[in-house]
This record gives sequence, C-alpha cells and structure tokens, in this order.
Amino acid sequence: MDKIKPANAALRYQISQSDLPLHCPMDGQSQWDSHPRVFLPIEDQGEILCPYCGALYQFKDGEQ
Repeated sequence: MDKIKPANAALRYQISQSDLPLHCPMDGQSQWDSHPRVFLPIEDQGEILCPYCGALYQFKDGEQ
C-alpha cells in the first residue's frame, strides 16, 4: 500500500508533463489537512506559485 505524502510539505516541487493538469495539492498528497484543490496553469510560463500555500511548481529541466 502506498503511503500518502503530507500536503504542502515542501516549498518547491519539480513536475513533469505526466503531472498535468497540475493541481495543488497533488495526487498522492493528503488533502484532508490542506487547502482546497486548485488547478494551476503552469504551461505558459514553466513555473507557478500556489495562491493558497505558496508552493512553487516548476517543470523539470528540459521539460515543458
């Protein structure tokens, strides 16, 4: 059984195309103790801040 990761535990997340559409908290993270799920349009700029928790999401090097 996969262990659920705590949401908002890091301030920076590296993501890939397989994580799209991007939302915070991400799949596999606990949601009961986090903010509501919000979809983040990262495709245009390659990085984006979550307006709720301030986590920075960035594409991994060479992806986008």
